[in-house]
Amino acid sequence: MLTRLTRPQTLAVCALPVAALLATAAFAPLPFSVAQPGMTADVLGENEGTPVITISGAQTRKTSGQLRMTTIVATGPDTRVTLPDMIDGWFRTDRAVMPRDAVYPSGDSIKEIERHNVAQMKESQDAATRAALGYLGRDAKGVKVSLKLSDVGGPSAGLLFSLGIIDKLKGDGQGGDLTGGRTIAGTGTITADGTVGAVGGVSLKTQAARRDGATVFLVPKAECGDAQAELPGGLRLIPVTTLKGAVSALQALETGKGPIPSC
Repeated sequence: MLTRLTRPQTLAVCALPVAALLATAAFAPLPFSVAQPGMTADVLGENEGTPVITISGAQTRKTSGQLRMTTIVATGPDTRVTLPDMIDGWFRTDRAVMPRDAVYPSGDSIKEIERHNVAQMKESQDAATRAALGYLGRDAKGVKVSLKLSDVGGPSAGLLFSLGIIDKLKGDGQGGDLTGGRTIAGTGTITADGTVGAVGGVSLKTQAARRDGATVFLVPKAECGDAQAELPGGLRLIPVTTLKGAVSALQALETGKGPIPSC
C-alpha cells in the first residue's frame, strides 16, 4: 500500500540527501590551492647573508636603490583545501584561489615538484645571465655570474636577475643607477634573447612589492589587467615585453626623458 506524502514531508525527504551532499562538499578536499603574497628579495643585495648576484671577470659598480623580485606562497600540493577555504579566498583581496595544476605539476610527488622548481630556477638564472650579458655586449666566457637565492623556485625572477646584472656592470649607462635610487619591484620570466614572459599571481605580487617599500612595479605587458585588479595605492605599473624595453623605461623614469609605458 502506497502512502501519499504531504508537500512538507516531500521537501524534508529531498532535503536530507541534499544536505548530506553539501556537508560532504564543505569538508571534502578540492583540487585547488590558496595563494597569498610571499617574500621579496633585493637582487642587488644579500639574501640570508649571501650576495644574490656575484660577478667575476669584470669590474662591478656600487649600486643604490633596490630591485626586488617578488613571490607568492601557495598551500602545498598535499594540503587539503575545502569549500570554506575557497570561499574565504574568493572574498579576500590578499588571497587567490588557483587550480592546483596551475601551481604544481600534475601527478608529481612533493620531492619531484621541489626538483622541478629548482630546475626551473636554474634555467631561469642561466637565461637571465645570457640575456644581460648579450644586452651589454659582454663575452660570457670572460664574465662569470653567480646567482643565489635560497628557498625560491620557478622562473619568475628572470627579468629582475637580468636587470640586477646590468645595474652592477653598467648602471644606467650615464654613471647613475638603473634604479635611480628607488625601490623597484617586478616579475617576469626571461629568455636568453631578452623576451619577457608572463608568470601568474601578479595581483598578489604587487601587494608584496608595496608592503616591502616598492613604488614601481615592472609587469609583463600581457598581465596588466591582473596587476590592475588589486593594485595597491602608491605603486606605479610599467609594462614590459623585453629586457631592452625594461631598461629603457627605467632610464626614462630616472632622467624624465623619453616615454614611460603604462598599463
